[in-house]
Amino acid sequence: MKNVILTGFMGTGKSSVGKLLAMRLDYRYIDLDTLIVADAGISINEIFAGVGEKGFRDIESRILESLECEEGIVLSTGGGAVISEANRGLLHNLGLVVNLFASAEEIKRRLQHEQDRPLLNDNKSLERIETLIALREPYYADADIRVETTCKSVALIVEEILIRLKKVA
Repeated sequence: MKNVILTGFMGTGKSSVGKLLAMRLDYRYIDLDTLIVADAGISINEIFAGVGEKGFRDIESRILESLECEEGIVLSTGGGAVISEANRGLLHNLGLVVNLFASAEEIKRRLQHEQDRPLLNDNKSLERIETLIALREPYYADADIRVETTCKSVALIVEEILIRLKKVA
């Protein structure tokens, strides 16, 4: 298996799971948002404030394209990376796409103190989270594997992913 790509709504555990999964697979861990921040030289909130979501998505797509020759990585994507059809194609070309999902209530609980989520900074209500999840669900469903993360430890989620990767590899 060339690479493992983690998708999912914010707060589903992509970063935490990605780091442990990479260690267990002996792969490198890459966080797409970290690459975007390094490329832009400013925070995600500042990117959204300066160029809006469309500008952010353009940077995201360019960075994804730059990863097409990578091998042996676990890539954690931002929650909206799957919105673009072109990005979904890039993700599938990069490797096996694993979508992490959790209940809206769990996501609200996990993100209650976060300040670096531009799409939720002004409204972290359960209704807002449910609306965004519903809008993105068709794109998340495009994954090769889907794993529920509600009320599960990072170690348990990683074990489930490893078992499921063996079945598809």
